Amino acid sequence: MAYSAEVVRRARERLAQAKEDRESENRQHLAIAYAQMPRLREIDIQLRHTMAKAAQAAFRQGSDGRAEMDAIRMENLKLQRERARLTEEYFEEGFLDDSPVCDNCGGTGYVGSNMCECLRELCRQEQKKELSILSGGKETFNQFRLDYYPDELDPRIGISPRMLMERNYQSIRRYALTFTPSAESLLFVGGTGLGKTFLAACVARVVADRGYSVAYETAAHLFGKLEQAKFNPTEESRREAAKLTECDLLIIDDLGTEMPGQFVTAALYSLLNDRLLSGKPMLITTNLNVEEMGRRYSPQIASRIYGSFEGKTFLGTDIRIRKNRER
Repeated sequence: MAYSAEVVRRARERLAQAKEDRESENRQHLAIAYAQMPRLREIDIQLRHTMAKAAQAAFRQGSDGRAEMDAIRMENLKLQRERARLTEEYFEEGFLDDSPVCDNCGGTGYVGSNMCECLRELCRQEQKKELSILSGGKETFNQFRLDYYPDELDPRIGISPRMLMERNYQSIRRYALTFTPSAESLLFVGGTGLGKTFLAACVARVVADRGYSVAYETAAHLFGKLEQAKFNPTEESRREAAKLTECDLLIIDDLGTEMPGQFVTAALYSLLNDRLLSGKPMLITTNLNVEEMGRRYSPQIASRIYGSFEGKTFLGTDIRIRKNRER
C-alpha cells in the first residue's frame, strides 16, 4: 500500500509528537509520585542498583555466581511488590503506567522493516483528511439517492435510468469494498450533474478507509501539477507528480474540463501508459464519449481509455437543477 511520502511524513510527525507527549506525561506523573511518596524514589533507585548487580553477577562462574543471582532476583521481586502495593494504595489506576504510546513498536512506527499498525492508522487518517480537502465534502454511499433518476423506460437502453443507476451503484460500491491494487480501472461517462463525482468521491473514501493509498484530483489540478513538475521542478512538485503514478488508486475527476493543449495530451498519454503497464488501476469521470475524446486528445488515448477501462454510463437529468428546484 503505497502511501505518498507527504502522507507518511505527516503521520510520522503526529506519531513522534504523540510519543513525546506520552513520555512527558509519564515524567510528570513520576515527579508528582516521588514528591508525594519519597519511598517510591528510593525503591526505583534500589531497582536500578539490583539490575547493575545482576549484570555483574552474570559474569561470575560457579555456585557463588548462581547464589548471588538468586539473591538479587529475590531482592528485585521484593522491591517490585512493595512498589506495586504503594502505587495501588496511594495513586489512581494507571497514574504510573509508563507504557509507550504503542506497545508493538514503542512509538517508532515500525516493527523491524514493516510499518506498525499505529503509523498505518495515522497514514489512513492523513489521507482521508487530504481527500476531504480535495473532494470538498464527506460523501458516502449511504447518501446516494436513486429517486433523483427517472423511473420511465429509456428506449435507447431498454430500462429506466433509475434501474441503470441502481446497477451502477451496486457495482461501484462492490468495487470499493473489494478493491485491491490489481483491480480493474473504471470509467464514469455521462452528462453533468448525474452523480459521477459523488460516486468517485465515495470510492475514494472507502478505498482509503481500507488502508490503500488514493490520489483524487480534478483534471485541471492534475495537469497543473504535472506541468509544474516538468517546467518548474521543486522537491514538492516532484513528490506530487510521483504520487500520481505510485498510489494504489488514481482518480481523475472531470477529464475534458481542463484547458486543452499538446502538453495535456502528452502528459495524459504518459500517465495512462505508466499506470496501465504497471497494472495500477485508475478511475476517470468524464462527459466525453469516445469520439469526443479522440478529437480532444488523440484516437490512441480514446482507445486506451475506452478499451482498457470498465465503462459505467450515467443517465438521467441534472440532479443539481432538481435539488435547486426542491429548495
